[in-house]
Amino acid sequence: MTVAIVDYGMGNLHSVSKAVERLGYESLVTGDPKEIFAADSVILPGVGAFGDAMDQLRSSGLDVIVKEAAAGGQPLLGICLGMQLLFSSSEEHGEHTGLDILPGSVVRFAPRDGYKVPHMGWNKLSFLQPQSPLLTNLTEGHVYFVHSYHVQMGQASDLLAVTDYGHPVTAVVGRDNVFGMQFHPEKSGELGIKLLGNFLQLKRERA
Repeated sequence: MTVAIVDYGMGNLHSVSKAVERLGYESLVTGDPKEIFAADSVILPGVGAFGDAMDQLRSSGLDVIVKEAAAGGQPLLGICLGMQLLFSSSEEHGEHTGLDILPGSVVRFAPRDGYKVPHMGWNKLSFLQPQSPLLTNLTEGHVYFVHSYHVQMGQASDLLAVTDYGHPVTAVVGRDNVFGMQFHPEKSGELGIKLLGNFLQLKRERA
């Protein structure tokens, strides 16, 4: 089982790769379309700004590759900024178009008394769809967040889990073979690793 970790110049590639390998899978950090399409599953990592990440994806042609991989049935997981990139748009430092695989927009946390921005630290997941293959056989628990922007969902049925930060915050999303986690599962203890493990067990959907 090979997992392609998309290398577009903006992502915590090493920690994700090591976590995949600890779970018994072969990780391949790559920007090669052939290697991405040949993999059993695909992870889109990401740290930094939304607009910069989309510029990097487009300049390398990897935006099209990631969308084709998702359309072709490969399990796809966006992590942190990578999850946000799956959506339609972002207001981070201007208006930016995303991959638009899932409907929704990325917005900044509104100022609230007692809630600092960025949202940083351990916070509890609340499962909305525990029957999802990503959440199966798991118990709600804490994972580690670092983000100043959050996703406003375009379709409620794509929302699998939330956390609370003065209001419900999108934490885990999924539709068919496409999933996203706002937190870093590889830095989120036992629950994070189990979530990543559930994703890696998913099989490619065949047309």
